[in-house]
Amino acid sequence: MAQFLLQVGWWIPCYGLLGAVVTLPWSTGIIRRTGPRPAAYINLLMTVLAFVHSTLIFPLTWHHQPLRLVFHWLKVADIDLTLSVDISSINVGALEVVTGLSFLAQLFALGYMERDWALGRFFALMGFFAGAMSGLAISNSLLLTYILLELLTLSTYLLVGFWYAQPLVVTAARDAFLTKRVGDILLLMGVVSLATMVGSLDYPDLYEWAKTANLPPLTATLLGLSLIAGPIGKCAQFPLHLWLDEAMEGPNPASILRNSVVVACGAYVLIDLQPIVNLSPVALAALVVIGTVTSIGASLVAIAQIDIKRALSHSTSAYLGLVFIAVGEQWTGFALMLLFTHAIAKALLFMSVGSIIQTTTNQDLTEMGGLWSRMPATTVSFVVGSAAMIGLLPLGSFWALQLGVDDLWGQPWLVGVLLVVNALTALNFTRLFRLVFLGSPQQKTRRTPEVAWQMAVPMVSLVIVNLLVPLMLQRLSLLPTWEYVNKPSAAVLFLSSVIGCTIGGTVYLHKAWSRSLHLPWRVVQDLLGYDFYIDRLYRVSIVFAVNQISRFSNWFDRYVVDGFVNLVGLASIFSGESLKYSVSGQSQGYMLTIVVGVGLLGLFLTRYLLWGF
Repeated sequence: MAQFLLQVGWWIPCYGLLGAVVTLPWSTGIIRRTGPRPAAYINLLMTVLAFVHSTLIFPLTWHHQPLRLVFHWLKVADIDLTLSVDISSINVGALEVVTGLSFLAQLFALGYMERDWALGRFFALMGFFAGAMSGLAISNSLLLTYILLELLTLSTYLLVGFWYAQPLVVTAARDAFLTKRVGDILLLMGVVSLATMVGSLDYPDLYEWAKTANLPPLTATLLGLSLIAGPIGKCAQFPLHLWLDEAMEGPNPASILRNSVVVACGAYVLIDLQPIVNLSPVALAALVVIGTVTSIGASLVAIAQIDIKRALSHSTSAYLGLVFIAVGEQWTGFALMLLFTHAIAKALLFMSVGSIIQTTTNQDLTEMGGLWSRMPATTVSFVVGSAAMIGLLPLGSFWALQLGVDDLWGQPWLVGVLLVVNALTALNFTRLFRLVFLGSPQQKTRRTPEVAWQMAVPMVSLVIVNLLVPLMLQRLSLLPTWEYVNKPSAAVLFLSSVIGCTIGGTVYLHKAWSRSLHLPWRVVQDLLGYDFYIDRLYRVSIVFAVNQISRFSNWFDRYVVDGFVNLVGLASIFSGESLKYSVSGQSQGYMLTIVVGVGLLGLFLTRYLLWGF
């Protein structure tokens, strides 16, 4: 039985897709009599089956050779397009994270979306979402990876635009879709180039080719940059980072997955492509630069946000920037561990934030306060999630970040980047905790009961999981024994966390300070609060240029191309009308016209003989 489950491990992504298809009658409104709840229960059941399936086969893959399954999709002449999957311990572990967090997010959504009339459609989209992410986890083919990335882009667009009656939601969904499309198109160029050069898009074949490939520097650079463009868009890295902030307009349960595992899927693809990206030193350097700019910039921007969800979303971009640095420096172990610990902690943070929003119907930090005594489970969840995100011993992210500091110890400036990001994140979370949970209750937080069990159970479950993450890592032999730990790196990491928490906890923090118009130094506050005005810069540069080119193309098509065609048509009409009135009906007139025409033609052809030109 166990071997059979292992052989059909490729079916795990199909559970979510099957749930989305089965619930179409409810999500499209064909079945109304039962209400939308059956759609939610069916998708929850499919997600549980996927999680149980992946959990049962994980022991069979640990310390065993990966099981590779190949499906020939299209084979014509010299073209052989295959869709292959790899059932290995790392991939199945990623499946457990995706399906487990997806189940908890959907259970959380039962309470959060309880009164939403489109509950069935939401759960169908969540099943589609989970299926695409699960497929990316076990994909062993760049072709299959690209197809699933497109499905992920589509599902992101549909979930961000779920409440499509709101103008801001429509704008956010459009921007998220178009921003990701920029990276996807560039990635498609790299996929086509590799298919031409290698003849196969399966990762093992690509890795073998990369070992002996001798590409010109320009070709290697363009190939590497095109391959990292897709993950840059998926992971919300500079300059394709603005979409994640706008995507917070969507429902919070979708934001739980988007900020924990969706962005991690983009980084997971980048790790799969690393042996090919290594062919280009320029691409590796670009990863380090992009990761540095994004991690530092997003950490600073997060501190200035007054929307609680946006403050957390920018920290997501910052931590994924650290992953980009790790991949650029070829430290994939650090990247994978940070992705795991970040996903678990960030999912818990967004659940606690979702319960606050559900209870207070408010996301503005300046209108919150005093929630710790009214929402104890939410308070504990936020504290544990925040501690698990930063380098506080002994929780999970401490060990991931300590591994990063240890790996980068020989490059002090990169160690400094990691420590600064950790300190700024600690400062930001301490600021959020003080504004939301401490202080006197505000108008919207005076009567705020704890959330219902559908939302409380996933939060408490993730609290336990976050506390157990170090034991999980130790059980998997991923934690070093204390005598082998680099003591100086662990000390500076812990010190940076303490400094960030101390500054965030001791600096005088008045609620009016979060509103930049009340600040004497509001220029700096506005600069950070509006994300360094990057969106306005895009509006006056790229958007303006594309708009003008579109206007010129429209004018040229209307007045030049269409004008020439219309001119030919009008000329034909007028010539036909004029000939109609010149017809006499006498044959001698037709003969005279023919003779004159033939004569003029002969005279034209014999002009060289008569006049010499």
